[in-house]
Parts: sequence; structure tokens; C-alpha cells
Amino acid sequence: MSVRWPAAAKRSPSCGGDDLRMQTRIVNGITIRPLRAGDTATVTALFEQLGEESRRRRFAGAKPRLSEAELDQLSRVDGTRHVLVAYLPGDHRPAGIAHLARDGQTAEIACAVADACQGRGIGRVLLAEMVALARAAGIRELRAVVAGDNRPALSLVTRVARLRPGNWSDGSGEFVVAL
Repeated sequence: MSVRWPAAAKRSPSCGGDDLRMQTRIVNGITIRPLRAGDTATVTALFEQLGEESRRRRFAGAKPRLSEAELDQLSRVDGTRHVLVAYLPGDHRPAGIAHLARDGQTAEIACAVADACQGRGIGRVLLAEMVALARAAGIRELRAVVAGDNRPALSLVTRVARLRPGNWSDGSGEFVVAL
């Protein structure tokens, strides 16, 4: 049985029966909208704004480019995957993106913020929106793997999560947020 996003989510009149969508919102001056399924252009636009170090931290290794399979995976939106995109006022380029992949009552989250936009609270807003969506969908636990040298992400995630015991290896730690 597939677990879907909450019935409280708004349905677009042109959507199929299971295609639930969050409405675009403005939070602290940052526009947050759901990624449309298959929107590889937005995923590519954000990836191109990540420097080498940001890419290494987000993908746990060197990532000079995304393969077609990776691009398809990162732009996949369905009943178990949700993606939010952040925009700053007056800029058509995505400033950040957050992914959530559901597995029953748990989900893994990941986030990336364009290098030029880091330090503006975009990651914090994306995380808060994902937590709200996860709670509404009945998810009880969120997991995030964070590189040990990614101080901004560690600072953000340790405010709301605890390190899962014994899950610190290869310079990364798995953090868990009980909802």
C-alpha cells in the first residue's frame, strides 16, 4: 500500500487523482514552491550555482555534473518523494532546493543552497517547510546525513535533531528528527 501526502494538501484542478500539491508560499521573504514532477531545468539551474565544495558536501563526493539518471531522480516527485524550491525576491534562479524521500513513517531529507545565497536563512526555511509537510503526511521521523565539515548544515540540523548513536562514519553523521 502506498502512503500518500496529506489530503489537506491542495489539489490542482488539472491533476490526476493522486497528484497532491502544496501551494506556493512566501516565508520570511523567500518564495517556496513545490517542484513540478520532471522539472529537470530547475534542478540543473540550482546545481550549476553550487561550487565544487557545496557539491561535495551535498553529494558526499566530487560531483562535476549530474548524470541523466541522477537528474531524473532529483526531479522525481510522486507519492513518496517531495521537492521544494526556494527563490529570493527579484531573482528567477532557484536559491535552494530540499528533497524528501519517504519510506513508511520515516523519510530522508537533503538540502542544497546556491553558494551566493548561503547564510540568508534559506536552508532553515526549507527545512521548516519540509518538517511541516512531513508532519502533515504522518511521517514520524526524518533522517539527514551531514558531512562533518559542513558547519552551516551541522549548525542547522543540530538545533532540531539528535545524532543517531553509532552512525558517524566516513566523515559524515546521520541525524534523526523525531516529529
